[in-house]
Amino acid sequence: MGHWLDRNIIEPGKLPLLLALASFVLTFLITRMITRLIRAGKGPFGNVTAGSVHIHHVVPGVILIVAGGFGAVASGRHGFGSAISAVIFGMGAGLVLDEFALVLHLDDVYWTEAGRKSVEMVVLTAALVGLLLAGFTPFGVNDLSEDELQNRAGVAGSVAVNFLFSLIALSKGKARIAVFGVIIPAVALAGSLRLARPESPWAKRFYRRRPRARARSILRAYHHDRRWSGPRRAFQDWIGGKPDPPRPLDRG
Repeated sequence: MGHWLDRNIIEPGKLPLLLALASFVLTFLITRMITRLIRAGKGPFGNVTAGSVHIHHVVPGVILIVAGGFGAVASGRHGFGSAISAVIFGMGAGLVLDEFALVLHLDDVYWTEAGRKSVEMVVLTAALVGLLLAGFTPFGVNDLSEDELQNRAGVAGSVAVNFLFSLIALSKGKARIAVFGVIIPAVALAGSLRLARPESPWAKRFYRRRPRARARSILRAYHHDRRWSGPRRAFQDWIGGKPDPPRPLDRG
């Protein structure tokens, strides 16, 4: 284990990335545990307030990100300073992305259906950083041969093509595939070739005069959502807690 760690993590200078990922995931899990205890009225924890103002944990998260980011820039990839900066940055990122939905909506939607976006963003970020830690590089440049890497035109062409595939996948309403496709070219290619989701810009532009393609798109999206929405919601509830039920409309 020690030899593997030295060879694959420490020597390539990936230790700060590993520490940042570990502190990011751990901070998110601890934060969710505390907020769920506060929500249930258990334990010694409570909301932090300054007078009548509720201080959301995105605030210290931003401070930690700034401190860790500047510290990382100043210290390089090796040494004690880079390790501490990575941990600080990961903690800040965990706090900020735990309230990603609040930042997105500029509203306290933490325990609402919209708050699920925070859990999705944390899982997506952890997965992408894990891929980078495993050796994948953006746009699949690591898949090129030594001769191709020496040819700048070949590298630029590979990046441009894969970026185009990712953009097509994004325009087809496949945001997760587009993001992962930046790291793994085959994912972007598959997303660009598959049918677009019916509400996507691609479908509105290219399926408008193709009723069969539009019907297939709607049917595939229906079956996909019916199959995966339940397990995805259960996974999100297990990690981040179940959202509050929507309030009934006031008909008074």
